[in-house]
Amino acid sequence: MSDKLTRIAIVNSDKCKPKKCRQECKKSCPVVRTGKLCIEVTPESKIAYISERLCIGCGICPKKCPFGAIHIINLPTNLETQVTHRYSANSFKLHRLPMPRPGQVLGLVGTNGIGKSTALKILSGKLKPNLGRFESPPDWEEILKYFRGSELQNYFTKVLEDDLKAIVKPQYVDQLPRAIKGDVKTVAPLLKARSEMDNLEHIMDTLELRHVSDREIGVLSGGELQRFAIALVCLQKADVYMFDEPSSYLDVKQRLTAARTIRELLRPDDYVIVVEHDLSVLDYLSDFICVLYGRPAVYGVVTLPSSVREGINIFLDGNIPTENLRFREESLTFRIAEAGEEYMVDRARGFQYPAMKKTLGGFNLTIESGNFTDSEIVVMMGENGTGKTTFCKMLAGVEKPDGDQKVPQMNISMKPQKITPKFQGTVRQLFFKRIKAAFLNPQFQTDVYKPLKLDDFIDQEVQNLSGGELQRVAIVLALGLPADIYLIDEPSAYLDSEQRIIAARVIKRFIMHNKKTAFIVEHDFIMATYLADRVIVFDGQPSIKSRARTPESLLTGCNSFLQNLDITFRRDPNTFRPRINKYQSQNDQQQKLAGNYFFLEDES
Repeated sequence: MSDKLTRIAIVNSDKCKPKKCRQECKKSCPVVRTGKLCIEVTPESKIAYISERLCIGCGICPKKCPFGAIHIINLPTNLETQVTHRYSANSFKLHRLPMPRPGQVLGLVGTNGIGKSTALKILSGKLKPNLGRFESPPDWEEILKYFRGSELQNYFTKVLEDDLKAIVKPQYVDQLPRAIKGDVKTVAPLLKARSEMDNLEHIMDTLELRHVSDREIGVLSGGELQRFAIALVCLQKADVYMFDEPSSYLDVKQRLTAARTIRELLRPDDYVIVVEHDLSVLDYLSDFICVLYGRPAVYGVVTLPSSVREGINIFLDGNIPTENLRFREESLTFRIAEAGEEYMVDRARGFQYPAMKKTLGGFNLTIESGNFTDSEIVVMMGENGTGKTTFCKMLAGVEKPDGDQKVPQMNISMKPQKITPKFQGTVRQLFFKRIKAAFLNPQFQTDVYKPLKLDDFIDQEVQNLSGGELQRVAIVLALGLPADIYLIDEPSAYLDSEQRIIAARVIKRFIMHNKKTAFIVEHDFIMATYLADRVIVFDGQPSIKSRARTPESLLTGCNSFLQNLDITFRRDPNTFRPRINKYQSQNDQQQKLAGNYFFLEDES
């Protein structure tokens, strides 16, 4: 069997600390004991070096490493001839590349750390693929020979001849204010300076940037920065447009507007590539899909292109039929009836909140009275700026309603929308300080901690965590505090598609097991419908006047919410995930005539 496997050894540069350990990896390696230098650690070396050629795959060094810095992975041999890029020895390896097609939108779906951003860098010409030979990188002639016969040969030939201009919308838009150089820092002049086509007015109106046109980009909110970043790309003339997570920070309506704006860019000879974790938006936006699978930060493999429905279903199923390969142990499905079947729900204890009003500057929020019970998840749906976070704060007692209305005293745990890490120390120290009892509870470990895979970074400094890691820490902290009501604001932000579904399952299981109530603000429609027992719809004019309706059933709430947005959803018959109908398509028109904006026909 060993001759049919390609072995890769990964040493995590953040975790490997040769000066703080006794070099257990080297001492315990049977190959080193025979006199061969399979693992090398010199006093000068910052991290250990493992020779993949000499490694026999015994699996002793990963177990002996006190910091958990070593991974030895066996890969099928067919991947050895398909290495596109490797950064250095014992580091991340990308196999194959997505194949963009002119005049179509290519969607990329996969977990974080699997090589999507690396693939974008290579396709945009910012990174030269080294075909795995990081010590003696090949020249372009050899690279073109390697891709001979595929669509990528023509693509890279155009990149080389400077025929292709590529523009990338970055993943982290909150870093934009620092990245923009020069004296001009206001929205309208910046957009005007970059505008190379005559669509400036149209883009400003479509992406709702008129009311922020005279603001400095340093004071924009996350959603405004995201729309500004999309506008910057859409105004420029290019051959390749790349969008890295264009939906984060945006509400459902803005996500679809952004998707339509991106699709308007398509010309017969242009390429558009989109990385997106909101599966319903990816479905709406793409013409075909490439799935990326592997082990985060270890290796990534790009599948061949497939149709949108098939590609997303392959990702959710965790199985690639064309390669006869399973890359995830369990498949992810969206049965809405799950909660009722799985748990005996006790609805005996009821809570109520009165009708309230709140005025904040020029914004007026009216809240209709409502009630909720134990073992229930209420999802708040509405555009950005309609008062969802304000409502959460009023329930938590942070904001007081106008007049003499009083919110009943309730024990509340809240996960805020924006997470700013101020704690000095590791994640483990933070958990011991804030939620020691829950963290040591075996039930909490099984229900919450382990599924969210926090073991991977439990001993890292909180200040050094990525957005997705911080989000998972915040969810564990919020659920770890004993409370009657859990207010969770946008739990899907920064999480990849797989983590979103796992986080939704974790929240649902925790709320049902512990017979608590959760109020959740969520813009990812798939996650919102998976979580919701009932919904509160917020309607009105964002930032001016808004009304929070009384909690209603998932079907009627989603129906009225989608009617406001003029969008219809259907259900996928295999995975039951909600799919957005293309505007004015046959399905779209039929459902609007029947008044079925949120389709649950397959469930009946």
